[in-house]
Amino acid sequence: MVSNKLSPDVVHSVITKQVNDPKRLLDFFNWVQFQMGFSQKLQSFSILALILCNSRLFSRADSVVNQMIMMSSGGYSEILDSLIKSCKEFDLNNGNGNENSNNNDRGVVFELLVDGYKKKGLFDEAVSFFLGAKRNGFVVGLLCCNGLLSDLLKANKLELFWRFYNGMLEANVLHDVYTYTHLINAHFRAGNAKEGKRLLFEMEEKGCSPSLVTYNVVIGGLCRAGEVDEAFELKKLMDKKGLVADVFTYSILIDGFGKQKRCTEAKLMLEEMFSKGLKPGHVAYTALIDGFMRQGDSREAFQVKEEMLARGVKLNLFTYNALVKGVCKFGDMEKANALLNEMIMVGIKPDTQTYNNMIEGYLKEQNTSRVKDLLSEMKKSNLVPTAYTCGMIINGLCRHGSIEDASRVFEIMVSLGVKPNAVIYTTLIKGHVQEGRFQEAVRILKVMDKKGVQPDVLCYNSVIIGLCKARKMEEAKDYLVEMIERGLKPNVYTYGALIHGYCKSGEMQVADRYFKEMLGCGIAPNDVVCTALIDGYCKEGSTTEATSIFRCMLGRSVHPDVRTYSALIHGLLRNGKLQGAMELLSEFLEKGLVPDVFTYNSIISGFCKQGGIGKAFQLHEYMCQKGISPNIITYNALINGLCKAGEIERARELFDGIPGKGLAHNAVTYATIIDGYCKSGNLSKAFRLFDEMTLKGVPPDSFVYSALIDGCRKEGNTEKALSLFLESVQKGFASTSSLNALMDGFCKSGKVIEANQLLEDMVDKHVKPDHVTYTILIDYHCKTGFLKEAEQFFVDMQKRNLMPNALTYTALLSGYNMAGRRSEMFALFDEMIAKDIEPDGVTWSVMIDAHLKEGDHVKTLKLVDDILKKGGNVSKNVCHVLIDALCRKEHVSEVLKVLEKIEEQGLNISLATCSTLVRCFHKAGKMDGAARVLKSMVRFKWVPDSTELNDLINVEQDSTDSENTGDFLKQMAWEVACQVRA
Repeated sequence: MVSNKLSPDVVHSVITKQVNDPKRLLDFFNWVQFQMGFSQKLQSFSILALILCNSRLFSRADSVVNQMIMMSSGGYSEILDSLIKSCKEFDLNNGNGNENSNNNDRGVVFELLVDGYKKKGLFDEAVSFFLGAKRNGFVVGLLCCNGLLSDLLKANKLELFWRFYNGMLEANVLHDVYTYTHLINAHFRAGNAKEGKRLLFEMEEKGCSPSLVTYNVVIGGLCRAGEVDEAFELKKLMDKKGLVADVFTYSILIDGFGKQKRCTEAKLMLEEMFSKGLKPGHVAYTALIDGFMRQGDSREAFQVKEEMLARGVKLNLFTYNALVKGVCKFGDMEKANALLNEMIMVGIKPDTQTYNNMIEGYLKEQNTSRVKDLLSEMKKSNLVPTAYTCGMIINGLCRHGSIEDASRVFEIMVSLGVKPNAVIYTTLIKGHVQEGRFQEAVRILKVMDKKGVQPDVLCYNSVIIGLCKARKMEEAKDYLVEMIERGLKPNVYTYGALIHGYCKSGEMQVADRYFKEMLGCGIAPNDVVCTALIDGYCKEGSTTEATSIFRCMLGRSVHPDVRTYSALIHGLLRNGKLQGAMELLSEFLEKGLVPDVFTYNSIISGFCKQGGIGKAFQLHEYMCQKGISPNIITYNALINGLCKAGEIERARELFDGIPGKGLAHNAVTYATIIDGYCKSGNLSKAFRLFDEMTLKGVPPDSFVYSALIDGCRKEGNTEKALSLFLESVQKGFASTSSLNALMDGFCKSGKVIEANQLLEDMVDKHVKPDHVTYTILIDYHCKTGFLKEAEQFFVDMQKRNLMPNALTYTALLSGYNMAGRRSEMFALFDEMIAKDIEPDGVTWSVMIDAHLKEGDHVKTLKLVDDILKKGGNVSKNVCHVLIDALCRKEHVSEVLKVLEKIEEQGLNISLATCSTLVRCFHKAGKMDGAARVLKSMVRFKWVPDSTELNDLINVEQDSTDSENTGDFLKQMAWEVACQVRA
């Protein structure tokens, strides 16, 4: 039999030799395929396809090409190689035909293959096949190229589009109107509106007239880019060129104007359509309805709906969805339900988008029961919730703190086969973090990784921000390291969270390190980051660094807002920098920024603290004139200022007037006025206000109790003070400050046993003593000669990690001095200096007194010199000690001997100390002694040779003048800040 002799090689031989009747050849090929069942050589397919194309039997060639694509296991490259090889063989065996015709027809084979890959959705193979054919000298026609360009755009394969288009350019494929239209469309889709517009005019310059479709593409692209005015101008240009805008043109413009909430212009477009004889369809009407809904005009949107129906245009699903979305946005769920029922009645089945709009509306109302009903309705309608639906529900539940319900929705979503995306995971992570459930948040982070959903920067930021807010800084830092190891780049929000967290924790060095790291990564700081740093530095008293960050902001063109200025002004005032705060306020106003009540409160409080109650009230009046209503914090600051100024009756008058201003007294208001009465010795009125607080339902706080306890202490009523303190302990309001007030009262009353017992009892009741508590006890025991007990308290406080300060050391130093134990005293002073604890004026006086008692005038004078070298002021007490010790009667020679000893030891004293010594003699009326001391100082080169007595005596006067100048500058800053601006 013949069939027994057939093989792929035989078939291939027949195909290459019998080309006279291509149809019979194809029938033979198909018969062999059907009867024999073996696979033919790819080369056979290639040659057969070429023969059929050469005979212009293109539809038959197309079926062969499709078989090639299906049977090839080696991909497009195998087919391409086979086809190119076949083209060469076909040339060798068919040299009689028209060469140009053959080449053109053979090119069709490549086009058929490009189309074959494209129809099967194999766009990568289609483009690669085209580029491979081009490299071998075979270029497909413009019609095929335009078809592939169009389909690549429809499939949103922009990267492949540009790859294919660049191949067209290399192959010098000519462009026609369709090519340009596709190219313009691609530029707009890539967000390059400028290039899209340029190409429109370029094609005209090259003799290719844009069609109506081209203009519509450009107009649509401009509208999507928000450039509606340019789109409208282009429509007018169309009219001038004789191109008549169609329904699509107008619909695009109506949609563009609507999205910009310019519905008046959108409606004019609709009216123009009618005047041109065009009938608007669903697209135009729906765009206009959506526009009115965006604009917040639902009444006008429903009028458009009625107009649609009146003109015989029935509402479709998209129109109803636009209406439902709009009313849900306004929270009119009753109308939304009416529309839903209307849709169903007219036979339009709601889709997932309809239900999504409804669900979103009910989530805003926190109506979860209605959300469940809608989900049931979706299930009955065979509508599966999408990832967007589930994400929206999860987000709504998380936003309202229903994290458990959100987790259940997530589980249901997974069970329905809906794959969660990164946004949903991030929402859940954020929800758990906000509830402080960090372990669950981290578990979800790990789960999404296992499920193949890569955590992004937002996921990590949610965890890091939450941990920073909870002050879990080490854990937050670990996740920063992890995200960097994953190749994710931290952004300003990542660093901002860490910087803010460390600032709040008072770890400014670490915060500053992350700030510098952020700058090093090229990430520009925002106002939130800078404000956090400014606030942090101000809280630790580093106003210089805070101001430096502020200037850094300005240098990097980060514009400080009201909050930033307020933070720095508040920080400067908190650190006593009133002049700097006023200068900053002046700069603030010059920039046209309007201070808020927080800023004014800071400045009013600053004036009150520094005794400027008059200026505080001026500023209060100024803010009222500017339409900024003072709040209770404002009045609390003014009451506090009046109390500190001793104007308690005026403070009470302001206190009584607060309800008339529409404000209510709070705990701080009562505490402030009660403290004022206590400090002025009017305890009866203080206790009447204390009783009034309870009657008005304002709970007393620790500050109120502290004020009353301190008032009782000052009157010597330790029994009442103790009673109040125990009451505050019982109510949970006991504070360390009230403990200290009571402790001081006991000590001054000589009730040392009660004081010691109180300390012991309070430790058991978790009222923690501080360094002030121990300083009070140490000071009392030193003054009463119980040095051993004082030393034990000094040891105990350090065991409790309470660091002694200058007052603590001075108390113990005085005790040693009184007991004559000066070797221990000097050792303790050295320890104090070694620990960088700065002595105050009292400390220096005690030490000078001790050295004088020891008869060591050299050390006495060196101590004074140390004070002045450190920029300290020699107190009047120290001057009196020096005058008394060194400047009595005939003691000028004693002073000169001291100066000689200092010089012999290779030491020198500062100009300030020299001036102090000379002034001491001058004040004692011993000008001769002053002249002799000055002569020695000149000889020792401690002062210039030209120095005269008056030069050293007048230094003090110069200092006073400088202080007066400072006050003058403060007044200047105040006047600038309070200028009324137009």
